[in-house]
Amino acid sequence: MSRSVEKLLATVLTGAVLLLGSGHAQAQKLGLGREATPAEIAAWDIDVRPDGKGLPPGKGTAKQGEELFIAQCANCHGDFGEGRDRWPSLVGGLGSLKHDRPEKTVGSFWPNASTVFDYIKRAMPFGNAQTLTNDEIYALTAYILHMNEIIKDTSFELNEKTFTTIKMPNAAAFFDDDRETSEKHFWGRKPCMKDCIKTPPNVLNRARSLDVTPGQKEGPRVD
Repeated sequence: MSRSVEKLLATVLTGAVLLLGSGHAQAQKLGLGREATPAEIAAWDIDVRPDGKGLPPGKGTAKQGEELFIAQCANCHGDFGEGRDRWPSLVGGLGSLKHDRPEKTVGSFWPNASTVFDYIKRAMPFGNAQTLTNDEIYALTAYILHMNEIIKDTSFELNEKTFTTIKMPNAAAFFDDDRETSEKHFWGRKPCMKDCIKTPPNVLNRARSLDVTPGQKEGPRVD
């Protein structure tokens, strides 16, 4: 057996031993940290899904949420959800999504009411997150939906059972990623990797001389 072959076998055997050793080390506990307690897991497990899964027990009405909104939210989002300074607006924009500058609010854009509840519970009030009770979050969610005319009755009780009856105006505009089927005709099993362009590209203009800003008459009209 040549020396080069002997060296190769030795290298392979050494690598195999190291891999076995590392697998044995990974199987053993390292003695760091501890298992999370059920209470700690529950504190992080607060996500709410569109089908209502994850909603905690509780209840609230838009009437109750109005006072909470003024005290906890209006300083940033405005008394009527219109937004202040650079803080986002929560109300308005219905029918504006096809405009040149669409206004994406809870009422005009968001597809699921669960996103409102989930975000409030997780991140609001700003700087003092996760201090609201579940009842307060239900009430605030109901009030924001009421300001967007999604909940009409201020006495309607929003809870984990009635939550799934809420239908958002823009829900139908959202759909699952279907590119595997809708764009399948763009794909090729054997993509071209060499000399793919049969004819040279035709340069129509250059950025330094092309005025890309439309004039007042040529630009899109915004209602």
